[in-house]
Amino acid sequence: MTMSVPERKSGSEGKEEESEDESEILEESPCGRWQKRKEQVSQGNVPGVESASLAMDTEEGVEVVWNEVLFSDKKVFKAQEEKIKEMFENLMQVEHPNIVKFHKYWLDMKESQARVIFITEYMSSGSLKQFLKKTKKNHKTMNVKAWKRWCTQILSALSYLHSCDPPIIHGNLTCDTIFIQHNGLIKIGSVWHRLFVNVFPDAGVHGKGRQHRDEQRNLHFFAPEYGSGEDDYAIDIFSFGICALEMAVLEIQANGDTAVSKEAIVNAGQSLEDPLMREFTQSCLRLEAKLRPTAHDLLFHRVLFEVHSLKLLAAHCLINNQYLLPENCVEEKTKSFDPNAVMAEIKHEDRQGVQLKYSHVSPLELDKFLEDVKNGIYPLMNFASTRPHPVPRALSLSQEQVETVKTPTPEPQETETRKVVQMHCNLESNEEGTKTHLSLFLKMDDKLHRQLSCDILPTDTSKDLASELVHYAFINEEDSEKVAGFLEDAISRHRVRVLASGSTQ
Repeated sequence: MTMSVPERKSGSEGKEEESEDESEILEESPCGRWQKRKEQVSQGNVPGVESASLAMDTEEGVEVVWNEVLFSDKKVFKAQEEKIKEMFENLMQVEHPNIVKFHKYWLDMKESQARVIFITEYMSSGSLKQFLKKTKKNHKTMNVKAWKRWCTQILSALSYLHSCDPPIIHGNLTCDTIFIQHNGLIKIGSVWHRLFVNVFPDAGVHGKGRQHRDEQRNLHFFAPEYGSGEDDYAIDIFSFGICALEMAVLEIQANGDTAVSKEAIVNAGQSLEDPLMREFTQSCLRLEAKLRPTAHDLLFHRVLFEVHSLKLLAAHCLINNQYLLPENCVEEKTKSFDPNAVMAEIKHEDRQGVQLKYSHVSPLELDKFLEDVKNGIYPLMNFASTRPHPVPRALSLSQEQVETVKTPTPEPQETETRKVVQMHCNLESNEEGTKTHLSLFLKMDDKLHRQLSCDILPTDTSKDLASELVHYAFINEEDSEKVAGFLEDAISRHRVRVLASGSTQ
């Protein structure tokens, strides 16, 4: 899905009108969290999406995109309803730092028509295409390090999608559906394009999706076998190859409004000075689909592969285990160090050694690096798993719930999508020792906090407690195991302290 920053009026009159428009709420989600506004967001031919508007996430305080799919024929909608629900439930489970986030969806049934409304992340910094045009306009060339970093992030996202079970094929990867943030983070959008084409053909939407295939300026992104019915993940690899080539040369020239020719693509590839970059892009653009490498294979190509630094490995380890560490531990630790103390030393027998002092490390640079790693700018792909990532299917409404649904249809049952990054808890037992009061404090990956207080019995297990937290949407299901482990350790230590205090009395 291509989203760009809408044009705004200039001058005081424009600012006043803009302020009035932005404050006007056209519609709210059934739960009240999402508020649709008047401002439209330009779209990139996503099948069936009739309109896309800016909206406000009142819980997080950020802008999002409110997308609508309209069905004028309710019979067609009813025939597709289960497939639509299944598709959206699967999309809700897609979670990757280099993929535009799919937040929520709900169905809205009216007398004349039916709607599917879904909320996606808003990419305000613009598309990769826009960035490349600006770079070329300023007579600059592409930095090779940036090119490698971008390729790695895009391939990281594709490798994730293709390794899902069942695999997710993007089917619409172009420089218009890849977005770049101000910090260098790359995200691919329109992940739902292929799924929409497969789900909505009978709704008369498939033709709209095909329009993108026939758009002259983007025709060269699509593999020769696209739309044949036998295409698979290899079509994404071909599209990625064109994107990688455009990122390197900034633009593949077309003749006026006509499509980019095969000759222009060949000339662009031959213009690359680095033979490894030429080999890399050419391997993606092989005409025979089965000869193209996988996204996982490309991450290990010589042009991208490098041995990760100890600094990057340590940063990923710290991020992955952050929930075990106290808040601001890095900042507090660096404050306690003597800047003149030696943290490491390299000794040489034949010459003077090298000493590394704490003063050589900037805490601010370290914080920024950790934040970049957390955001997905430096994925740890040399250790990428080849096993499939299952795409779990969330629970649908029961038959009794479906029958009681009124217009507008309520949103599906809430589940927590945020991840826990830090945990703290406090346990206090009553004098009789019959029950214990638990106070649990969680810090989520969006830096918001959750707090819970409850009484637990001696018969309660940590796994049972974690399962309840998942059931009531207090934590993400993927965090269940680590929360259970944390609670098990905390409860065990508390029981030891209680026994020790009892024996001393």
